[in-house]
Amino acid sequence: MNMLPQVPPEHYRALPYLGADRWVSYGNQVREVLRLQPERVLEIGVGNGIVRDALKNLGYQVTALDIDAELRPDIAASVVRMPISENAFDVVLAAEVLEHLPFTELDEALGEIWRVTKRHVYITLPHAGAVIDVSIKLPLLPRFRLFFKVPFFWKRHIFNGEHYWELGKKGFPVSRVKTAIKRAGFVISKAGIDPADPAHYFFSLIKHGKNPGNR
Repeated sequence: MNMLPQVPPEHYRALPYLGADRWVSYGNQVREVLRLQPERVLEIGVGNGIVRDALKNLGYQVTALDIDAELRPDIAASVVRMPISENAFDVVLAAEVLEHLPFTELDEALGEIWRVTKRHVYITLPHAGAVIDVSIKLPLLPRFRLFFKVPFFWKRHIFNGEHYWELGKKGFPVSRVKTAIKRAGFVISKAGIDPADPAHYFFSLIKHGKNPGNR
């Protein structure tokens, strides 16, 4: 189990990290919470605190969890072993988190997320691939947009000190993660890629029944 921070806190404040797609991801996370209107939110992975602070400014009760105590989370712990009671949160956010664990720990992490949420989960993961994005706007006609992505299914992922794996690369199709999500006891309510944030794949989940791992 990886319990050590992979990057220093300043990594999350650097200009290269804060690209346009990152801000789209932040906005999507906030809007998902707004849509669900929860009372209590758990954010796994503090990063630079932008999503947490935005949600708090909008009046939501947010608890942040991270393995890096230097980021000043409310709870310093790993997603695979969270000191949180069952059904403690209405929504759990885990954006760009699970790829920082070996894939062999994904089931354990999803099981913990299943345990602590009452109902909803929003997960995003890096998705490697080539993007085709064409937008055409003619006078008096609605805008036409063609978007699709070709995963790098032939490219093997090499651990870079941060990501142990990435969707879209050899051995890690989206279907493999969807199978793990369903095995953990979730229903996928929606999933896909926002064309404005093509580097990430999102999953909106609903807790369903019992976690098979707990039977």
